[in-house]
Amino acid sequence: MELFHEVSLADKTFLVTGGAGFIGGHLAEYLLKHGAAKVRVLDNMVNGFESNIEVLKKYPAFEFMQGDIRDITVCQKACENIDYVSHQAALGSVPRSIKEPVYFNEVNVGGFVNMLKAAVDNKVKQFVYASSSSVYGDEPTLPKLESKIGKCLSPYAATKKTNELYAQIFADVYGLKIMGFRYFNIFGPRQDPDGAYAAVIPLFVKGIMKETPVYINGDGEQTRDFTFVDNAVQINVKGMLTQNTEALNKVYNVALGENFTINYLYNICKENVGSNWLATNREERAGDIRDSLADISLAKNLLNYAPTKKFEDGLIETIQFFKELYDNE
Repeated sequence: MELFHEVSLADKTFLVTGGAGFIGGHLAEYLLKHGAAKVRVLDNMVNGFESNIEVLKKYPAFEFMQGDIRDITVCQKACENIDYVSHQAALGSVPRSIKEPVYFNEVNVGGFVNMLKAAVDNKVKQFVYASSSSVYGDEPTLPKLESKIGKCLSPYAATKKTNELYAQIFADVYGLKIMGFRYFNIFGPRQDPDGAYAAVIPLFVKGIMKETPVYINGDGEQTRDFTFVDNAVQINVKGMLTQNTEALNKVYNVALGENFTINYLYNICKENVGSNWLATNREERAGDIRDSLADISLAKNLLNYAPTKKFEDGLIETIQFFKELYDNE
């Protein structure tokens, strides 16, 4: 992974919520690897993985705190003596949110507000958080511009839109230095291939390798701006550390700025696994958008964001990771 910061991290303390999860785990590892004074991870281990914690344990500056962001006292304790917060803890998945809207609201909205309050009370210097491209909803314009959003299509999208509203309030009313990141289909090694709502790439690779049924929703010609996890790490690091005051109190697209069809993705997975295993098409998924493509010029201009890995390169690295994982099973 390339270097995404220019200042020393040796005198800086970080909190990564959801740090036992996919993006949070990669971010915490980056900060530890580059000499942060302290990296505290807060995770309730509902969606986190012990294997991600194992990766971080070898660093003396790592601190693990098991707890739930729905508990304000946990959030207060997590923010003690912390300079920078990256809030990645959340429930993902559009279909799951349609089934469990109350739970999603409690975690993604209630938990978020708890974290914001704790950050203010503990005088955190800068706070960044995970939003989502789902906030664009039914807005048809491509590429997606941060200023143009449509009607939310799922409870998950509504929770992320609400996060952005609260972020603005905490910036305006409490003076919190904050920014949000609208992730576009982040993927990479260590992503969960097993849950009922697993991400598409590990799901494809596992199905192809094990020759178990693989499903493509709809005709497979829908497009996504697939974004390698290093790019999400980069924007979090740059967002927490930026001295550019103009960059604060905004939301940014985090993507590659290119899109690919699901069918194309599936074919690359097949090629790299060395298989002709066929997928089965099924009905489209409720709440899903048809096409997705981000304009990333705002992040480039204000945060010097520059995606370091192209889709195919990141995909081959990811497939390799899962191939080794399944070969060893």
